[in-house]
Formats: sequence, C-alpha cells, structure tokens
Amino acid sequence: MLKTNVSRRAVLGAGVAGASLLAMPAVMRAQDKSLKVGVYGGYFKDSFDKNIFADFTKETGIAVESVAEPTGEAWLVQLEQAARAGQAPADVSMMSQVAMLKGQSTELWAPLDMAKIPNGSNLIDHFVNKYPDGRIAGIGAVAWYITLVTNTNVYPEPPTSWAALWDPANADKLGLLALVSNSFLLEVTAKTHFGGTNALDTEEGQLKAFEKLAEVKPNVRLWYRDEAQFEQSLKSGEIPMGQYYHDVTGLAAKDGQPVRSTFPKEGGIMDSGCWALSRASSKVEEAHTFINYMSQPSIQALLSRKVGTAPTVKRDLLDLTAEEFAAVSSDIEPIIPRYDLYTSKADWLNQKWTEMIAG
Repeated sequence: MLKTNVSRRAVLGAGVAGASLLAMPAVMRAQDKSLKVGVYGGYFKDSFDKNIFADFTKETGIAVESVAEPTGEAWLVQLEQAARAGQAPADVSMMSQVAMLKGQSTELWAPLDMAKIPNGSNLIDHFVNKYPDGRIAGIGAVAWYITLVTNTNVYPEPPTSWAALWDPANADKLGLLALVSNSFLLEVTAKTHFGGTNALDTEEGQLKAFEKLAEVKPNVRLWYRDEAQFEQSLKSGEIPMGQYYHDVTGLAAKDGQPVRSTFPKEGGIMDSGCWALSRASSKVEEAHTFINYMSQPSIQALLSRKVGTAPTVKRDLLDLTAEEFAAVSSDIEPIIPRYDLYTSKADWLNQKWTEMIAG
C-alpha cells in the first residue's frame, strides 16, 4: 500500500511523463453526455476510476473518460497549445496551484459560474481560485500536507514546532526537500520566525528568510528529490527527522514502522490541486455538474478514505471520524504556499536557493 501511495505522491507533486486513456465505450454508447477529466496518473487515476467516476456516471448520466496527465507543466503546455487550436485534450483537469496561475495569465481557464456549483459554498475559502478581477478560475479538488516527521526510536517525544529544524541538537539529522518550489521552506521560515508568510511580500523580506533558512544547513544530512531515499533513511533512523508527506508517513506508522508525522504549532504545509475547465471545452454544463458533484462533503470524505487526500470542504460538514480526519488533515491553521512568488519570481528564487541553501 505504501509503495502505491509514494508513486501517487510523485505524481501529485510533479506528475509522471506519458499519458494513457481509459475510455468507456459501452457507457459512452449508452450515454449522450460525456466529459473528459484529466487527473494525475498511476495509483491516483486508478483510485478515481474505481471509487468516484463510475458512481458519478450512475448518478448524473454523464460518462467520464479519464485522462492520465503528464507532468503539471507539460500538461499545461499541452492544454495551452490545444486551446489555441480550439481543442481540449481534457475538458476538466486537476491542476497544481502554480499551473493555475500560469494558465490564468493566458485566460486558459473558462470562468466558472458558482450559481451552477451550489456545493461550492461547502469549500474552505482558500480553495476557490480566482482571477485578479474576481472571476472563478478553479475549485479545490484535493489537498495534502507536508509535515515535520521523526523516527520514534531516535525521538521518543515528538517535536512541537518547525523551530526544531534550527535546533543545534539536530545537527546532521535532517532530510529536507531539495527545491525552493516544492519544499516551501521559505514559508516555514517566515511563519516560524517572521510572523507569517506576508513577510515574503518584499525582496528584502525574502532575503531575510533565505538568510535565516541558511542557518539550518549544518543540520541537513540530505536534500532529497527522491522521496523513497529519505523514507528509507527515516525508517532506519539514519536520517531521523525532516519534512515529508503526512499521509504516507501515517501509512508507514500503521505498517509498524517507527515513524510519526507531527503538525507543528505553526501548521503543516498544505498543498493542493484545482479543478479547472479549458476555455476550448464545449462541455460547460457537464463540467459544472462534475465540479459540483466533487464538492460534496460525502465525496470529499470518500476521497480521504480511499485516496488519502485532505478534504477541501469545511470540517464540520464531514462525517469523517476524528481518527479518519487526523489521518489526512489537521485543525491547526495550515501554512499556505506563496504560489504567486513561484510564478512572478521563479528565476530569482531558484538562483538564491542555489547560492544560499542547497548549492
């Protein structure tokens, strides 16, 4: 089970190259209405096909053809090029937040009509993705958390704060994500030491965060790109602390591994994907029906149970038990990545990251 979730994560964060189609010819013949839906490939797509799409078709009469998306950026480029030619490789796609912003800049996303998505009122506010003028560009599909993880043999007591990353007692013990744009450590630094992520509004504030983050370097054993490498070292205790995915760590713990995931008092890092409608799609009605269906608390709870994602709707609307909710999410206010910076200042941030942090 753990392996499949790790492959899902690789796909969630960055995607996998190559696309395959799952068509439902029998259903398509039986139904007049259909919708192509782009989702991350592998385990993730399999879970949607098995647990979500068949019931959606049964309830709405709209047949779903699921499309396995290649890497987030590659899929964005494909959607852009196809839209210019008036075509949609998928009508609705699950897109990363950075891809959403890049797509906004070319008006790739058809604005959504919230009057046709009454379940949109169930969503936590920050899962409604808006154009600068207020039009709705996308609706939160699923979310997931990066938290502070530890080996329980090495750390009998869990850490309570991200400040543990800076503690000299943890010299040469940390595994951290290797990129500025997927570790979100600037945001962690800003929330832990500078009062919040709005400290990153200016270049001066960003430099201060880089300088403070540079102080963790003596504690870092591994800047990892390959999740499996850190996961093995975490389990063995060789690298007993770091940042990792909450749901995967929970599965490993359930498997009897000596690992734990902690939501620090400053919050876990919440990342997420959005449903967005290509401006080239002719399936506008079907797309609204689909997004409305996916925004039901019951469907969000089902995704938490079956796919391991965190819900995008308000906690009090869910029938998840405390244990089920804790397996995928937290009531502590999360650290929300500053996606705007990874579109507007990507080159500068990458350069400083290489110079000051992981170079």
